[in-house]
Amino acid sequence: KYLLQKPTETFVIEIDAESVLYLQNNYPSLSQNIISKDFLKYNLNDVFNGASFAIIGNFPYNISSQILFKAIEMRNQVPEFAGMFQKEVALRICEKKGSKVYGILSVLTQAFYDADYLFTVPPTVFNPPPKVDSGVIKLTRKKNYTLPCNEKLFFSVVKTAFQQRRKTLRNSLKTFSFSNSLKEDSIFDLRPEQLSVEQFIEITQKIAANGV
Repeated sequence: KYLLQKPTETFVIEIDAESVLYLQNNYPSLSQNIISKDFLKYNLNDVFNGASFAIIGNFPYNISSQILFKAIEMRNQVPEFAGMFQKEVALRICEKKGSKVYGILSVLTQAFYDADYLFTVPPTVFNPPPKVDSGVIKLTRKKNYTLPCNEKLFFSVVKTAFQQRRKTLRNSLKTFSFSNSLKEDSIFDLRPEQLSVEQFIEITQKIAANGV
């Protein structure tokens, strides 16, 4: 109801028929903008046609990471993103290097967005209450969100490194073909959680430039 008070147009994507009926009955002004589809499968450009839009939601926890990845894929059109996740996922998204929870979500999100953990939501405010705390985050796209490296390779390097997070990068990234001299670079002595986003970009650049 608060979004409807804003001057911008609001669209709702909701797959649950009971929830759609509730929205239609309680927010009749929204009825023409309710899309009863699966968010992950729906082509958002059927509505936005290349224009920019923000994503705001209380996301189903079982697909919340997939929703975030879809937003990252559409980063050219999504300057802002705000939502509620399971608390541990929300913290992971916003975490910095050096933490055990710092991982793929952290790096891939923060490569393109400034991530802020806003507040925790206790189970008691829900009916029925979930068994976990929730966390609300806000993502603001960086002014320069084009990476100075091959972005497809960057995604692959990050995901591969964290799949074996206890190993040094020299071991976890050995599936990539790069020269013996590059293997001796001291950055490969580190484990993935020790690297900042900028260092992952640096590694991607080195692999692209020195690969064999």
